[in-house]
Amino acid sequence: MKNVLIVDDQASIRQIVRLVLRKDFAITEAYDVVSAIEQMKLLKPDGMVLDVMMPGEMDGYQLCEKIKQDPELADIHIVLLTACGQVADQEKGLALGANAYFVKPFSPVDLARHLTHALQVDK
Repeated sequence: MKNVLIVDDQASIRQIVRLVLRKDFAITEAYDVVSAIEQMKLLKPDGMVLDVMMPGEMDGYQLCEKIKQDPELADIHIVLLTACGQVADQEKGLALGANAYFVKPFSPVDLARHLTHALQVDK
């Protein structure tokens, strides 16, 4: 089973994403960038749902860029999931290496469909 790391400081968002993905994916959660980095080192997830605006020294954009620059992690499929919905925000996220960009409020079904297709999960 493919593993997806959900990184969001809001427990309610992590719960929604977990509920729609748990049938087809092994789910791991992190509430900030520091815990996300720890989880990535432990299990190297196949995919990541990453919030942009989080507390701490690094935001989701910076973490995305760091992951894509690391040869051991660069193949992680990153979906940015954020309230930053301006075209410039989306362009920035994709330019930094995100594979997809979902704006809150979002469709959990569309997110699940995207990850299932992107990570080639058999239904």
